[in-house]
Amino acid sequence: MRFDIITVLPALLESPFAHSILQRAQHKNLVEIHVHNLRDYAKNKQKSVDDYPYGGGSGMVMQIEPFALCIEKLLSERAYDEIIYMTPDGETLNQQIANGLSTKQNLIILCGHYKGIDQRIRDIFVTKEISVGDYVLSGGELPAAIVVDAISRLIPGVLSDETSALSDSFQDGLLDAPIYTRPADWRGHKVPEILLSGHEAKIAAWRDQQQLERTLARRPDLLND
Repeated sequence: MRFDIITVLPALLESPFAHSILQRAQHKNLVEIHVHNLRDYAKNKQKSVDDYPYGGGSGMVMQIEPFALCIEKLLSERAYDEIIYMTPDGETLNQQIANGLSTKQNLIILCGHYKGIDQRIRDIFVTKEISVGDYVLSGGELPAAIVVDAISRLIPGVLSDETSALSDSFQDGLLDAPIYTRPADWRGHKVPEILLSGHEAKIAAWRDQQQLERTLARRPDLLND
């Protein structure tokens, strides 16, 4: 799977993709991540990509032409399933969105900055808008990294245990059950006996019950959905 990320601050994305699961996914050639510096597509001497908003107001707006030139270049090289813009007013990212995007082949992700991007970019090029929560960040780079991570771990072969992603919280609409490892008794805090029993059916039933109880206590809205 290929991700093309367009940003004015490519250095912000170096570390998230250079370690752990995402690093291994790239080494296995299961995931390609290409970061494009938007300033490379600016035609002015200063390489600026923003300007004052029409109609007045505070802040600066990212211009249409640098984005358009970069997107059009990428589209001339291959077909893309989605062109995603990271924005607080987009659809809130959830596991179902990540699952759907993990079946795609090529994605472009646009990272906004300043007050945002010229609306015409969204109208002409963007096919999907995603938010990572009801708050505002300084730019779209960290949200883009979250989206890439959430999608990549679902691609077959990325995780060493491919069943692991299937048992994550939200995969079945519920939060995950509590998990434990050795030692079984730490300063008097013991692992539930059922998990030490070796009885698979009873353990599965216990986990199902724990998922329901935890979801009811922490995220009852998921049960309503």
